[in-house]
Amino acid sequence: MDTDLCLEDLEKRVSEYETEWSERKGKQDLLLEQLHEVEKHWKLYQEEKELLDQVRILFQKASDYARQQAKAQLELLVTRALQMVFGPAFSFIIELSEAGKNPSAEFFVVTDWDGMQVKNKPQDSRGGGIVDIISLALRIALITTIQPRVEGPLILDEPGKHVSKDYVVPMVQFLQLISQTYGRQIILVTHNSDLTESADEVYEVRLNGGKSELVLLTSP
Repeated sequence: MDTDLCLEDLEKRVSEYETEWSERKGKQDLLLEQLHEVEKHWKLYQEEKELLDQVRILFQKASDYARQQAKAQLELLVTRALQMVFGPAFSFIIELSEAGKNPSAEFFVVTDWDGMQVKNKPQDSRGGGIVDIISLALRIALITTIQPRVEGPLILDEPGKHVSKDYVVPMVQFLQLISQTYGRQIILVTHNSDLTESADEVYEVRLNGGKSELVLLTSP
């Protein structure tokens, strides 16, 4: 009888330990998922920081006249991108200043709300979509304005991945305008079906027997 009681007690404890382990495992999985998201956002932040640092270096190395020309071109292209995607209330400005002997540049998104202008840094603006479009436009601006001209297609990996569904179509229209204006082919790598619908040709990478296959889905 005592043996039976001991067995029941052990089985009960094992069941309790299993439940506790399952709960802890669930918490661990949740924490790992949250860590993965934080790492993704941190990587995005680092990429955007590197891009803005490159633009700042461009201004530092350029002459006064060249800086003003570059400033005007960058502001125009990024403003056009923001307005095409989010509407006419948005614009992009670059403020140049002297830090010691080196010029520095600060970037701002200006929003016009009922005649009142609100100026924020890109990372403080509405959602990740704003930063995505600014980043995209700045990359295009650097490639299209640098001398000597860099030839070849624009290859974009998951452009506008944080842009909400409502703004994907105008973002595509902006890319089409860029392609037509600068005579460049644009190659997109994406999982977004809204982007693929606007493409001239769509290829899908499929795994077949451990090997990647490129399958043509649509063509003109």
